[in-house]
Amino acid sequence: MNKKILLIEDDSDLFGLVKYNLEKEGFVFCGAQTGKGAVDLCRSARPDLLLLDILLPDGDGLDICRRIRQDPEIGSVPIIFLTARGSESDRVVGLELGANDYMVKPFFVRELVARIRLQFRQIQAAPGAVLLRAGGVELNRSRCEVLRNGKPVPLTATEFRVLEYLMGRPGIVFSRGQLLDAVWGGDHAITDRAIDVYILRLRQKLESGLIHSVRGFGYMFEAEPHATGRR
Repeated sequence: MNKKILLIEDDSDLFGLVKYNLEKEGFVFCGAQTGKGAVDLCRSARPDLLLLDILLPDGDGLDICRRIRQDPEIGSVPIIFLTARGSESDRVVGLELGANDYMVKPFFVRELVARIRLQFRQIQAAPGAVLLRAGGVELNRSRCEVLRNGKPVPLTATEFRVLEYLMGRPGIVFSRGQLLDAVWGGDHAITDRAIDVYILRLRQKLESGLIHSVRGFGYMFEAEPHATGRR
């Protein structure tokens, strides 16, 4: 079944260009040129990925992203921001709100398609069981599901991949660069700081001390949580 892409973009020329190329690549396309009703459209369309402009004449893409991430029905849909805002602080804000990727206009459509396909890559299975358990956290690779004390934890696709990579290799310290290559692949345009953002969000959502900062090196996953220790 072909993947469905939802585009929220007010620029008519860009909207048509992206629509044409995505359909040419075999994706199912749906979209709107207004921010009003974007969350409801996402609920009804149930896309596999959302392309979201930030600067909309009748809405704020950042707020739309925030509302989607808070919705248990659609909160895990991958989101790629399309925006003219290109500073590092803008990128970090977008990632902190839950975006999986961030593309600055103008961009090459071929790169956009490549970024979309990257989001759809199957999670690379690390050595070990389908179920990973530690400190009250259970990760199910086959179902792409994470539970904490038996309750679902709403993670984005990228958050899941970061956690799966670390959790599948407990006790090993990975640098930010290694995590970027493992999760995003060798061709990524985001900075090392993005890893810090994802680790922070995982810690907040898991409410556990399983992921540790190793000063000067990177991050590691330990099988048992600690109330204090590495930061």
